[in-house]
Amino acid sequence: MSTITTWNPYHELERIQDRVFRAIHQTGEEGKTLLNQADWTPAVEISEDEKQYSIAADLPQIAREDVKVIVDNGSLVIKGERVREELSEGKKVHRTERSYGKFHRSFTLPEDADGSGVTANFKEGVLIVNLPKSEEKKPKHIEVQVG
Repeated sequence: MSTITTWNPYHELERIQDRVFRAIHQTGEEGKTLLNQADWTPAVEISEDEKQYSIAADLPQIAREDVKVIVDNGSLVIKGERVREELSEGKKVHRTERSYGKFHRSFTLPEDADGSGVTANFKEGVLIVNLPKSEEKKPKHIEVQVG
């Protein structure tokens, strides 16, 4: 027999509010809270094949020198900054939809990823980070004998 539960929107609202308050009070690097640590968030695409995981991050108008990729404690961190160009004398901006400032993305590495073999390439505004899969952490298949 199934149990019927009544959905209470106030409980859902409390749960969301709780998550927001926890995020406000979590601190990141240099004692900053996670909500003011990054000014914008670049879009990423994460994929995998038999040999590796790949993360592609859209970082247009960012110099390679302004991007850092860090692997530490089971996490992969991509951070950097996009700086707004100085306006020349007499030039006005009428509309800005681009994001500027610091960015910070952090990803938990899968158990079978080999963080020591990470590589990163930067081409045409896209950062591609490759994480090879570890041979020793691949699941072992054991045949079960019935007898």
